[in-house]
Amino acid sequence: MMEPILFVMLLTAATGVGGLALGGVLAALVKRESPRGTSLLLSFTAGLMLAIVALDMVPEAMEAAPWLPMTPLVLVAGFAGTYLLNCWMDKSAHHEDKNNPHSCACGHHDLHTAGIMLAAAVALHNVPVGMAVGASVAVEGVCLASVLAAVTIGLHNLPEGMSIAVPLLHDGSKTWNAVGVAALSGLPTVAGALAGYLVGSRTPAALAAALALAGGAMLYVVFFELLPEAALQWKSRWSILATVVGFALGVLLIFGHGHH
Repeated sequence: MMEPILFVMLLTAATGVGGLALGGVLAALVKRESPRGTSLLLSFTAGLMLAIVALDMVPEAMEAAPWLPMTPLVLVAGFAGTYLLNCWMDKSAHHEDKNNPHSCACGHHDLHTAGIMLAAAVALHNVPVGMAVGASVAVEGVCLASVLAAVTIGLHNLPEGMSIAVPLLHDGSKTWNAVGVAALSGLPTVAGALAGYLVGSRTPAALAAALALAGGAMLYVVFFELLPEAALQWKSRWSILATVVGFALGVLLIFGHGHH
């Protein structure tokens, strides 16, 4: 049996770094985005991620928490902290753009800056999301639930990898360079997963906090990034159905292997 900490590193490297790199490769191959396909993929991933948080991470955190209100409080704190972090990054990006007198919507410099800023944003918010995998391995070991959590991160990273690579490719960057930038932004996923595992494996209270904190960050990704972007790409009832199908698949995978 593989050591849990090695499993965490390999799994998050494959889905975090690999998912973003694959998204960059798809951007280079397709050359144009498919709004309908992107919307369905984002919606499906949102449903799958929501099932993991609601039916796996939160129940485990509630069971490990030393007092009942701890889990919902830390869950909200994780959500709010991720929200404030993204607000700060957005403000910094707009401030930099306003202070650049040569910036324009379609300028050569703007596209490159947009790609780098997106890579930095993805890298930062992949830290708490990666904690979800590490905390899951800490409580359940090497199991299907841990793999499932990592796979949803990989699916979520596909469109993000594309969003990083597209402006860089249009700016004139070589394919390997754009894919490399996208892949590097996934490295913090590994660091976050290791932190989640090391903290979560110490005490039940630390485990509950890590699970709830990572769950709050994942809820932010679902409700403030995946679903709004899916609606922006394609407003259709099929996108809602894709969310339900993703949630249903999450239920099947979580409870289908005897998880309680």
